[in-house]
Amino acid sequence: MSAASRTALLTDRYELTMIDAALHDGTASRRCVFEVFARRLPGARRFGVVAGTGRLLDALTRFRFDDDELRYLHDERVVSPETIAFLEGYRFGGSITGYAEGELYFPGSPVLTVEGTFAEAVLLETLCLSILNHDSAVANAAARMSVAAGDRPLAEMGSRRAAEHSAVAAARAAYIAGFDATSNLEAGRRWGVPTMGTAAHAWTLLHDSEEEAFRSQVATLGTGTTLLIDTYDIREGVATAIRVAGRELGGVRIDSGDLPTVASEVRAQLDALGATKTRITVTSDLDEFAIAALAASPVDAYGVGTSVVTGSGSPTAGMVYKLVARQGSDGGWVPLAKSSVDKASRGGLKSAFRTLERGTATSELIAVADGFDRKPVPADHPEARSLQVPLMSDGDPDIAALGPEGVQRARAHHALVREELPVQALALSRSDPALPTVYVDVA
Repeated sequence: MSAASRTALLTDRYELTMIDAALHDGTASRRCVFEVFARRLPGARRFGVVAGTGRLLDALTRFRFDDDELRYLHDERVVSPETIAFLEGYRFGGSITGYAEGELYFPGSPVLTVEGTFAEAVLLETLCLSILNHDSAVANAAARMSVAAGDRPLAEMGSRRAAEHSAVAAARAAYIAGFDATSNLEAGRRWGVPTMGTAAHAWTLLHDSEEEAFRSQVATLGTGTTLLIDTYDIREGVATAIRVAGRELGGVRIDSGDLPTVASEVRAQLDALGATKTRITVTSDLDEFAIAALAASPVDAYGVGTSVVTGSGSPTAGMVYKLVARQGSDGGWVPLAKSSVDKASRGGLKSAFRTLERGTATSELIAVADGFDRKPVPADHPEARSLQVPLMSDGDPDIAALGPEGVQRARAHHALVREELPVQALALSRSDPALPTVYVDVA
């Protein structure tokens, strides 16, 4: 395994120093339960979307300390020689359960539950949070844009507004949450996300005239291509596009101006020229609110960049990784919880359910156990749906969650569960979560 593919140092120093101390005081082998959850939804949104699970499972299989990492830890005196010896043989051998990728979540939802010894489980905190917080933030924004777009296609095109690896992850997350394609080729290669793209303004500026640029593009890509018509004068650009490609031109793209007004004018001009089937795609710093404002405009598709890859104002999902239970010296389980102001948590192993009435979600029901047995669907909620699935057993990931197949599975799951939401959950305004989180203590 190459150094670039290993993920063990994608972590914070204090995770290793805690292990160092735990190995010395004898607590490293205590069985523990860690939980990933969000105390609140970012941006006062009405629901969240779990994304990044497949990426996380893949990263965990590569969580290894090889010679380069161990040498660095030794040279920097991060931990003791005894801990370096422990890390040399480190493999996560515990189990992980959690919400399926693409699932909706709400405040307190146990999105991920990690079970293992303290030493093996505490190491995963930063990796779990960095992946889930980023990808879920993008998916949260993408889902809102998908709701606003309705049946109109959405393309993610924000790679130039994100770090190179984050851009690939963002394209993946946006696709899971309802986008239809991406401009990022690595996301297409690695995750099977459909790719799109034709030409930028530089293409038109390269040529001696807009007409020459259009003729070259059509000659290469065919009349089904999309021509960018706003490098110079939009009205003249439309006329040139149809003169070059004919009435069968696939589409035109608008990247500037007052989009509702311009789109209406372009549609009228295309129709007058007989290009009634030529589609209009709009771009230009769109977010969910701009997309919603275009709902009544003659727009056929949207391209979104900066806003989606940065979470549309909420660049992190705000999830945390907390120890919620450990095995006591008598072998029994001890629930653990913080009581800090504004950061209080609920201890204990949790079972999560989405309660339904006639197919519509009504609450996030969380059963908190006093032991270590997961609870079945509550008898008084016959329609309730269990939300947690096994993701990793004895250190082996669920292969169905990995790769392009896992992405398609997550995308389909998201589309299905979003249909359960009550209609008010789809509003874009700031509000309380669409579903209340209800805790039930069970023996």
